[in-house]
Amino acid sequence: MEKFLVVGLGNPGLRFKHTRHNMGFMVVDFLSQKYNIKVNKTNGKAVIGEGIIEGVNVILAKPQTYMNNSGESVRELVSYHQIQLSNLIVIYDDMDIDLGKIRIRKKGSSGTHNGMRSIMYHLKNEEFPRIRVGIGEKKEADAKNHVLSKIRKEEREVAFESIKNSAESAVYIIQGQIDTAMNRFNP
Repeated sequence: MEKFLVVGLGNPGLRFKHTRHNMGFMVVDFLSQKYNIKVNKTNGKAVIGEGIIEGVNVILAKPQTYMNNSGESVRELVSYHQIQLSNLIVIYDDMDIDLGKIRIRKKGSSGTHNGMRSIMYHLKNEEFPRIRVGIGEKKEADAKNHVLSKIRKEEREVAFESIKNSAESAVYIIQGQIDTAMNRFNP
């Protein structure tokens, strides 16, 4: 039976919990709650949960390596669970997209994102779907501080909307409807 691996990128630990860099973790947490999939088992270098989303077997995963080494965890998960790369969905933050917006792609480069760069290096491939969650306000000199900053109180509603839309996009992809997701959510 077909199985999907949905990986949300972030940094482990309470210190990073509500930071912009952990938007991928937040989307996995949203899916976990909505579909009652407990993400609490350790598998390699990740915390995972296995369950069903809209009739499809799914593994939700949050790598426990730091962001820049996400590829180690993803490679182990893909290999261990024998996931086809077309059934791998990676969800991560993007400074080039405004907060509240998302962008879905069937494949592509890593751009400036070190977590995605690590994944592509370890998989030796870029042919897998991804959902980029906007965190906005890119300031070149202060990029590191920006991604590691907490989402401000006045931004939470907008951020939550993008988390919800990212989760919905992942469900469309799981159902084989990536074009629908792209038409609905890409600007």
